[in-house]
Amino acid sequence: MLSSLLKEHQAKQAVKKETREELRKEALTAAGNLTDALVDHLNVGVAQAYLNEKKLDHEARQLQQNAANFSRQAQQWLQLVENFSSALKEVGDVDNWARSIEKDLKIAETALEYAYKVGPSNP
Repeated sequence: MLSSLLKEHQAKQAVKKETREELRKEALTAAGNLTDALVDHLNVGVAQAYLNEKKLDHEARQLQQNAANFSRQAQQWLQLVENFSSALKEVGDVDNWARSIEKDLKIAETALEYAYKVGPSNP
């Protein structure tokens, strides 16, 4: 009877041991699955951050290129305005010169008309 109790106890212990081993394996599998899920979740975030960084780098390069183009165009416009201003100033100088010549010619015309009217025959 004692030996049958011992065998029964040993059988129950073996069943409990197998159950614990299965539970341990299930716990390890569940922990591995949880770890994989967490890593996958983090990798998705990291991958998204990497893609966003690439987009930002591309947009920054594009912005830098656009700014350089804008600066170059602004310089060209400034040069055109400066050339136009200079040409306009020259036109103003020619206009002033022409007015001065016209004034001098009118003075000469008036003097000639006066000289003609007063002339040597009309003392």
